[in-house]
Amino acid sequence: MFDNLSERLEEALNKFKEKGKLSTDDIKKGLREIKLALLEADVNYKVVKDLISRVEERALSSEVIESLTPFQQIVKIVYEELVKTLGGEAKGLDLGGQKPVKILLAGLQGSGKTTTAAKLARFLKKKGYHPLLVSADIYRPAAIEQLKILAQKVNVPFYEAKQGEKPLEIVKNAIDMAKNNGRDIVIIDTAGRLHIDEVLMEELVEIKNTFNPSEVLLVADAMMGQDAVNVAKTFNERVGVTGIILTKVEGDARGGAAISIKEVTGCPIKFLGVGEKLDALEVFYPERLAGRILGMGDILTLIEKAQEAFDLRKAKELEKKIKKLEFDLEDLREQLRQMKKLGSIKDILGFLPGIGKKLSEMEFDEKELVKMEAIINSMTKEERRNPKIINASRKRRIARGSGTTVQDVNKLLRSYEEMLKLLKQMRKPGRMQNFLRRMFGM
Repeated sequence: MFDNLSERLEEALNKFKEKGKLSTDDIKKGLREIKLALLEADVNYKVVKDLISRVEERALSSEVIESLTPFQQIVKIVYEELVKTLGGEAKGLDLGGQKPVKILLAGLQGSGKTTTAAKLARFLKKKGYHPLLVSADIYRPAAIEQLKILAQKVNVPFYEAKQGEKPLEIVKNAIDMAKNNGRDIVIIDTAGRLHIDEVLMEELVEIKNTFNPSEVLLVADAMMGQDAVNVAKTFNERVGVTGIILTKVEGDARGGAAISIKEVTGCPIKFLGVGEKLDALEVFYPERLAGRILGMGDILTLIEKAQEAFDLRKAKELEKKIKKLEFDLEDLREQLRQMKKLGSIKDILGFLPGIGKKLSEMEFDEKELVKMEAIINSMTKEERRNPKIINASRKRRIARGSGTTVQDVNKLLRSYEEMLKLLKQMRKPGRMQNFLRRMFGM
C-alpha cells in the first residue's frame, strides 16, 4: 500500500537525518523534496501546497532549528500535519435514529460497490448488528444475483427484487422485510455507471429523499487517483455524501486519492477496502495510515487482525504449552493455519515499523508455508507429537506423502528445533507474557 510514496518520503526525510543541525535553507530544500514526492503520488496540488505550508511554518520555528534532535522533530511535524490532512480522527458510522437504520452506497460502476456492501454487512454483523442487504441496481446484468450470492457467503439476509419492481419499490420492500424480521440495518446497493450522468444522480437523490438514510457512503476506487477525488466532489455536491469507502487501496502504490479526498470534498474516509476477500475492510484511522505512509508501521491494526483471526482459547492453550516447552508439530501446523487468516507474510510485515523499504528488496515464497503444512500433514500423530522418532525411513515416507523431498523434511525439522531454542530464551520472566498480552489481550 502506497509503496512508491512511502519510499520517496523516506528518502526526503533521510536528508534531514544526515545533518546534525538544520538551517532554514536545509529545511526549505528538504520540504521541496517532500512536496515533489506528494505531487508525484498524484496528491491534489492545493492539498500539497497547504500541507507543506503548515509543515514549513512549524519547522522554521526555533523549536526545530535549535533542537538537539531536529530530524525527529521534522518527522513528528510531518506526521501530525499528514494526520490532519487525512481527517484528524476516525469518523464512525451514524447508526442512531429510527430502526432499521438505512445505509445507502453510491459510486461508479467498477469501484467495487457490490462487494463492499457485503463486506460492510459482514463487518457490522461482527459488531453485533443484524444487517439486511438489498440491491436496487436493476440495470447491470446479474447485479442482484451477485449481491445475493455474497449475502449468502456472509450469512446475511437478502431482499430479492421481484420482476418489474423499480428501485424505490425494491428499497421500500426491503425496509419492510427488515422491520418484519428484526433486522436493525438495511444496506442499499445502488446502480452505478461508467461515468457520472443525470439519470444516476436523479435516482440517487430520489432514493435519498424518500428514505432519508443515516449514511450515504460513496464507494471510490483509490487507483483512479485524482479522478476518484473529482468523482467524490461531484457526488457530494449533487447527492450529499456523509462518508467515503476507498477501495482497492492494497493495489495503490501512490496514495493520491487517500491523502486528497477529505481536504477537497470535506467528506471523511470511513473505511478502506484492502483486498478482494470479504474480510478485507478496515476502519479508517488517519493516524494509522499516516504511520504506514511514513514507515512507522501500524501495530494496532496488526493486533486487531490477530485478535480477530486467532482463537483465544487455543492461544491460551498454546501459552501453557510454550511455558512447559511442549510445543510440538501439531501446534506448529495450527499456527500456520492461523497465520493464513492474517494474510500473506509480506502483508503482515508491512504493518511493522521500519520494514517498508526493506520489504521491497525481499522475496517471500508463500508456497513454503503450504509445503510446511503438507509435510506435517503427512506425518502420523505420534510423529507430530514426538518429532525425535522421525528417522531416515520415516522421512522418506513423509516426503513421498507430501510430494516434497527428504531435504524439505529436514529443513522443516531444523526450523522446528530453532523455534524451540527461541522459545527457551523467551521463557525468561516477563518476555513471553508481555508478547502474548500485546498480541492477544491476555
